[in-house]
Amino acid sequence: MSFRRILTVVLAVLLLVGCSGGGNSGETPEPERKVLRVGMECNYAPFNWTTTIPGEHTVAISSVDYADGFDVVIASMLAEQLGMEVQIVKLDWDNLIPSLQHDQIDAVIAGMTDTPVRREVVDFTTPYYVSEEVVIVRKDGPVANISSISELAGFRVQGQMNTIYDDIIDQIEGVQHMPAAETFPASIQAVLAGGVDAVTSELPVAVGVVAANPDLAYIQFSAGNGFAGSEVDASVSIAVKKGNTELLNALQKALDTISEADRQQLMLDATNRQPAGE
Repeated sequence: MSFRRILTVVLAVLLLVGCSGGGNSGETPEPERKVLRVGMECNYAPFNWTTTIPGEHTVAISSVDYADGFDVVIASMLAEQLGMEVQIVKLDWDNLIPSLQHDQIDAVIAGMTDTPVRREVVDFTTPYYVSEEVVIVRKDGPVANISSISELAGFRVQGQMNTIYDDIIDQIEGVQHMPAAETFPASIQAVLAGGVDAVTSELPVAVGVVAANPDLAYIQFSAGNGFAGSEVDASVSIAVKKGNTELLNALQKALDTISEADRQQLMLDATNRQPAGE
């Protein structure tokens, strides 16, 4: 072998050794944190909504949009405790569970209630928030002064498609159960326009809707006058893919560290900062 060829080989070896060192003075780079992909509508304030204004509690969902809300804060807190980075994935309501089943997201934190039907295809944590079932009506409408759901008999009541709030309407004897709205904002537009007389909702959502729409009011019902099973139906839990016990247990352990008082305060804060248009 000629001297020139030997020299070429030596230089090539030295170059490879130098590249493998990474040029970082021997320091080991910190491993990248895993990502927790959380699905939600980003269209159901104060649980979750979309904004173009970044803030203390927002998470980017595109180059121009951010997600904010109670669910976003809870997701961020849980991811931090798990040593992970949170990624919010904006999805239509009907795509949340299918996306979970096809590993496109890791968890659903979207104001979703644990029901026997859903439990057949996904696993749930214990509730991370318990609300109250109410109805939203027009202040000058025919049901503005009711005190019992039985007084909604004969009137047009609507809920959001594929949610508990559409199902519970059938508890009202003689009600006109209107076709479900594809989104919750669509149902609010329907009651504002007079297309329906009442919309079923949960209390924190109703508070925000009424604050943004002075022509609307919400009605709370005393015990025995409201919807049956309200305490269970108005609770929301975190969903994970069926059989993903490791993630379920990790999320549950992290969730257990957030006190009830803190959860109530986080919801109040989200309700107070939601955009007026939500």
